[in-house]
Amino acid sequence: MTHSYMSHLDCPKCGTHYDADQLQQLCTCGSPLLVRYDLQAAAAHLTKDDLLRREPSLWRYRELLPVRDAANIVSLGEGMTPLVRLERIGAADGFQQLYMKDEGTIPTGSFKARGAAVGISRAKELGVTALAMPTNGNAGGAWAAYAARAGIQATVVMPTSAPTITRNECDVTGADAYLVNGLISDAGKIVGRAIAKHGWYDASTLKEPYRIEGKKTMGYELAEQFGWEVPDVILYPTGGGVGLIGIHKALLELQEMGWIGERLPRLVAVQATGCAPIVKAWEEGKSASEFWNDAETVAFGITVPKALGDFLVLEAIYDTGGCAIAVDDEKILTAQRRLATLEGAFLCPEGAATYAAALDLKQQGWIQPEDRVVLLNTGAGLKYPDTVQPQFATLQPDDDL
Repeated sequence: MTHSYMSHLDCPKCGTHYDADQLQQLCTCGSPLLVRYDLQAAAAHLTKDDLLRREPSLWRYRELLPVRDAANIVSLGEGMTPLVRLERIGAADGFQQLYMKDEGTIPTGSFKARGAAVGISRAKELGVTALAMPTNGNAGGAWAAYAARAGIQATVVMPTSAPTITRNECDVTGADAYLVNGLISDAGKIVGRAIAKHGWYDASTLKEPYRIEGKKTMGYELAEQFGWEVPDVILYPTGGGVGLIGIHKALLELQEMGWIGERLPRLVAVQATGCAPIVKAWEEGKSASEFWNDAETVAFGITVPKALGDFLVLEAIYDTGGCAIAVDDEKILTAQRRLATLEGAFLCPEGAATYAAALDLKQQGWIQPEDRVVLLNTGAGLKYPDTVQPQFATLQPDDDL
């Protein structure tokens, strides 16, 4: 057993409770469900020192994860990704304490492996044999890989513009993969019809409660890596926003357990100007976003015109005194190359967007030079080779430099 302290599921909108050991999707009111734990019992039996003796994976936090029986854990070694101090670019641009949490080193090359590991493990435990989901690429690649390891059949639908590498991931791991001439929202409609027809498990973003539990471990790790002193600002590239929701959830759980103090990091939702529904909603002081028409950006992973959990993303921003900001593609690509040139860190465009946003927020005075700032790089730049257009001079064998 894992000694999970999971107690139940609840709806953050209407407050309805659900049995965590029955297969659940959305609340009857249409809201995503959240996993709840007996945190007081967990705090009485689990200590920070206990973690020091455990494996460097997200399963080190198993009491605060939803898998009952360790035999159902499906893992490729995900979690405990590096927290890297970016000293050269920080010094050049006036950041005294700039860090990157690098999810590009995780299995399948993106933070999506966290949600897939926990989501697939719990699906296996609950008897799921087939699932379906829409994706912009990385989530599909991750869920296809973990589904293969669990013996679960995955059906994945993604836009034709999805990156080639993530398309190949879905294919090589045996998923039934399809391309649609449209956006992830169009893929979602196709998946919805297929689920209604075939009775598959819906693994769409936030339509099952467990993906967020894997993503929240980024928050646990950051707190642990900083010696349980949280940073001042965390910038997160936001499409569906599950990672930002998860980090916020993790921090609240750690507070309730008494593991961190009252101060929370200011959470920043970073979007692209070509698809910024959360930013628009935040600027207008709203609690939910509107559908973003004609969405397009080089940061393909955050091209989500309308997030199911938008109200939870906005709640996390408001609760922590954070903000939402959009940056254009030119700034994203400039930040990507600058980070690689000065730090040797080849970030995905979504991750690079966080540095472009940090520069803008520092210029505005919202970020101060002495703030401890964390950029969440959600994936490896190597998975997006088309974002870089190198020009090489060709040499002959007897040429000199």
